[in-house]
Amino acid sequence: MRHFLLAFAAAAWAAVPAPVLAWGERAHAAIDRAAIAALPADGPIFLHRYADYIAASSTMPDSWRNASEPFSKIEEDPNHGWFKEQFAFLSPIPRSRYEFILALHDEYLRIKDSDPERAKRTNVRWTGTLPYAAMESYGRLVVCMRQIRAAQKAGADASVPEQNCAYQVARLGHYIGDGSQPLHASVNSDGWLGANPKNYTTDRSIHGRFESEFVDAIALEPENLADRIGAPGRQQGDLFGAVLSFLDEAGSHMETVYILEKRGGFNDPEDRDARALVYSRAAAGAAMLRDMIYRAWTESARPPAQVDPSPLDPVNPLYNPATGSAPSH
Repeated sequence: MRHFLLAFAAAAWAAVPAPVLAWGERAHAAIDRAAIAALPADGPIFLHRYADYIAASSTMPDSWRNASEPFSKIEEDPNHGWFKEQFAFLSPIPRSRYEFILALHDEYLRIKDSDPERAKRTNVRWTGTLPYAAMESYGRLVVCMRQIRAAQKAGADASVPEQNCAYQVARLGHYIGDGSQPLHASVNSDGWLGANPKNYTTDRSIHGRFESEFVDAIALEPENLADRIGAPGRQQGDLFGAVLSFLDEAGSHMETVYILEKRGGFNDPEDRDARALVYSRAAAGAAMLRDMIYRAWTESARPPAQVDPSPLDPVNPLYNPATGSAPSH
């Protein structure tokens, strides 16, 4: 019986779809290095000293997604995607991770009997939470940058908050790098789903063949991105909205990946269109990451915003008793 159970478990495990991973190590490291190199002179240039650590840690969040660590996997898996086709019903996008999750569950309850197939994917795992993960990492980055400024003002050692910031940059860089990859912003992340009149591949391997195998074949380097990043931007206005727009723009290139795959573009490292897509998307990720790091440094120079009443206070007009908090202001 024990051998039967082990064999059954192995077979069941093999049937579970592999998680959607990210740009491979080469692309993530190139994005992070290019972003740090592009920081303005009045930005957090202390990060230059940590570039090797950040690049080496660029795929760290993917290591938290193994089934051997189930609590970590359950929390982390959704942070790497944003499958907007799954929540087209939801507008505006909630400014709270928990309100988003509850909205998905409400929709699940509404359609589970009338549209059970769609209901199967109307949950946090099959929609993703990437913009929330990015904004959460951004907030932590602002905090440790304030600590650096406080240490510098006091003439104290700033090395510990600097290391904390390097860790947060590596984490933020992973989510933003994922967000720049078109297949992370669509339900068609691992093969075409649903109606397929153009006969695009349904093979899950398209994801890895594009973002890892082809990227390795062309030997992507930060220098390939430097001239494509442009000047700093996104220093004003709603940053959460900017992250959502960034993801929408990435998703608009999703079909291009399938078009290139269909004509064999990823089989030829010299294919100009396939190379151009990698360069442009990786550069978009580096630019967004550079802008968020620079903005965090600027924000850290200002006193923390005073929010009154507290987001946890039921008298706050935006307080949601279902989540026990008000969404981001």
